Amino acid sequence: MNLAIVILNWNGKELLAKFLPSVIEHSATAQIYVADNASNDGSIPYLKDQFPRIHLIENPTNGGYANGYNMSLKHIEADVYCLLNNDVEVTANWLDPIFDIFKKEPTTAIVQPKILDFNNKDTFEYAGAAGGFIDKYGFPFCRGRIFNTLEIDEGQYHDNADIFWASGACMFIRKNVFDELNGFDGSFFAHMEEIDLCWRARNLKYNVKYVADSKVYHVGGATLTNTNPQKTYLNFRNSLFMLVKNLPTNKLVSVLFVRLFQDGIAGLRFILRFQFIHFFAVLRSHFSFYMQLIRRIRSRNSELKIEKYYKTKSIVWSYFINKKSVFNRL
Repeated sequence: MNLAIVILNWNGKELLAKFLPSVIEHSATAQIYVADNASNDGSIPYLKDQFPRIHLIENPTNGGYANGYNMSLKHIEADVYCLLNNDVEVTANWLDPIFDIFKKEPTTAIVQPKILDFNNKDTFEYAGAAGGFIDKYGFPFCRGRIFNTLEIDEGQYHDNADIFWASGACMFIRKNVFDELNGFDGSFFAHMEEIDLCWRARNLKYNVKYVADSKVYHVGGATLTNTNPQKTYLNFRNSLFMLVKNLPTNKLVSVLFVRLFQDGIAGLRFILRFQFIHFFAVLRSHFSFYMQLIRRIRSRNSELKIEKYYKTKSIVWSYFINKKSVFNRL
């Protein structure tokens, strides 16, 4: 099985210097690519000088995560892509368990390893943890991470498990499935695009899986931190885009109505915390959503939608009202 590891980079010269050596050391059986999104920090000359054997793809513009990968993967032939953030440290033998799953399970199209926090290596990392799920209203959470509560890795998720979405920080996907899905939705730019991709794959009856014997460490927030209002804007807007695209028809109106109401509550919470820039980010996300609603409806996948797409009805209720902050207690 031919694997291409593709690291998307935008002004991440220091991250590449720190994390690319671990990828090279522990990925002897793979071809390694760095896809650069028009960096201006000297990333390209640095790579050519320090890592001349790495395959380099130079995108003409910064298309974000979604279009960055869409542009780059057109130039790469492989059976499986590994989409890897430039702030991820990989470990010895991280690839073998992934290969085993792809070889044994032909309907498994997307796989995620165990993702731990680089700075707290016994703790699950926010972006993916032990595999992702969503609630009925599209709010994402993970085994090992609900909202900002992170669990210690005590072996509670040391298994192979079916999940709803795999983290874009480290995602393995069969090339033929990526092509069948026409890649990421480029209009997302960044955030939620991997959930949308996995949802569309599941609508086509492909499986998404978490494999615990493969382990990586992720820094997280290297591009946009949680305090950045642009991240708030993209998360709220793209979540609404994703729901319109993928919800079963009989759930579309009712779920969207509740989700928009919940977003309003979130906006009010930002006001009460004097986080006005985040309130305006939510407002801007809704304005953008309404402006594009007709186009989003036209982009709905005509394939049969999976009816039970969610793990729990409301993770907001479970977490904030019922005080359930651990996945296994949901």
